[in-house]
Amino acid sequence: MSEPPSAPTRALVTGAGGYIGHKLVTALARTGRLEALVAADVRAPASPVAGVVHARVDVRDAAGLTQLMKEHGIEVVVHLAAVVSPKGGARAKEEYEIDVDGTRNVLDACLSTGARKLVHASSGAAYGYHADNPSLLREDDRLRGNDEFPYARHKRLVEELLADHRVAHPELQQLVFRPGTVLGAGVRNQITAIFEGPAVLGLSDAASPFTLVWDEDVVACLSRGALGEEVGIFNLAGDGVMTLREIAARLRKPFVGVPSHAMELALRAAKALGVAPWGPEQVRFLKYRPVLDNQRLKTVFGYTPRLSTREVFELYCASAG
Repeated sequence: MSEPPSAPTRALVTGAGGYIGHKLVTALARTGRLEALVAADVRAPASPVAGVVHARVDVRDAAGLTQLMKEHGIEVVVHLAAVVSPKGGARAKEEYEIDVDGTRNVLDACLSTGARKLVHASSGAAYGYHADNPSLLREDDRLRGNDEFPYARHKRLVEELLADHRVAHPELQQLVFRPGTVLGAGVRNQITAIFEGPAVLGLSDAASPFTLVWDEDVVACLSRGALGEEVGIFNLAGDGVMTLREIAARLRKPFVGVPSHAMELALRAAKALGVAPWGPEQVRFLKYRPVLDNQRLKTVFGYTPRLSTREVFELYCASAG
């Protein structure tokens, strides 16, 4: 793998107020390698980072984003701004505007201001949750997403947009990561909610494997990408998988396995009654988990995740007490 350039870089991070965004901005600032670092988010920073320019900009504001990049002479953009936990319904249009239209605005701003590189955090969800997924998904496997999951659908649409720009605008270099489930000390999200009840609820007729990646490994790869010359597309996951049964056993909680058809009926009824936010599509989410192959990350990008799936889950367990 090539060494990062010695010349200073002027970088912008979108979605800098998010969990990974804040950790990345902090890590980049500590390198002392950047001539300028701009942290952009729709919210004012809860904990401003010394030496960083914090700007309140919405990625839906194309003119504001372009002006910010011109003002600071941005060369590299790390695009993290996205809706991580979609609500759907009345917010579906807004979520699409942030995820898809926002990425289009970032790309347009890069091209109009002469930025040389875009680093983007996609997701393994872009492959989709499908019965005929390969047992190990590699970067050249088809991205199908799922229309019933806004997050997976938007990730697929964004990647299609990026692919079009790689052909039409090769002058803008791209580095795209597809992380698995991000976990670390203190992480709490819609995935960890599956683990946090008195029992772990799953499917009796599916293993539901999870590929986990340490949040610090995600930050390390994004940082290296922002400072270096690497381009391409890389799955980002720790070695190995853990099934829901294994997760339950490690947590010393009972695993409650329900047949897929029974789970679908229960979720359909619960959503119709308004007592559950999710419908029967969640069975697909658990039954056809995408398992990511990380060999290209190791051999081409040159980064070996420091923690495996099981090791990062141990870290999560220790932090959860």
